[in-house]
Amino acid sequence: MSDVINDGKTRVAWVTAIADISAPTVAELDAGEDFTERITPDGLGIPAETADVDNSSLASTFTTGRAGRRSYSPEVTFKRGDTVSDDLPWATLTYQTQGYLVVRRVLPYTTAWAADQECEVYPVECGERNSIPPAPNEVAKFTSPMKLRAEPNTSAVVAA
Repeated sequence: MSDVINDGKTRVAWVTAIADISAPTVAELDAGEDFTERITPDGLGIPAETADVDNSSLASTFTTGRAGRRSYSPEVTFKRGDTVSDDLPWATLTYQTQGYLVVRRVLPYTTAWAADQECEVYPVECGERNSIPPAPNEVAKFTSPMKLRAEPNTSAVVAA
């Protein structure tokens, strides 16, 4: 058994239009912006949360629960760039911009989008960008908080 080393094995795209988030097409993904190289190594945060539903009764002597509503809170940390193309995330992900955050994991970043690849598709609206305070020996950075505007598909499969 071998483990997957994460380095270089994640691809992140910003896509403005996807007809079916369970099966984004190669053409739709290729039309998006590849932001992977502008994201810091630890900058892709999409924590999942599941609410608790208390299902114990008046007769219960122990609190029991069930899984309730799910949610995600995407937040991506980007490096700022000194050219227009290198600073595209800053220019693109402005307040209330809507689109799709698409994440592919485990395959090498350099692998082109292709049919049958698994990916995650998050329909989001951008919150206000947050500039990260400058620090010695660091690049300029900002975070883009994103709000889900519809249920995501975390098990999508790329269509031809």
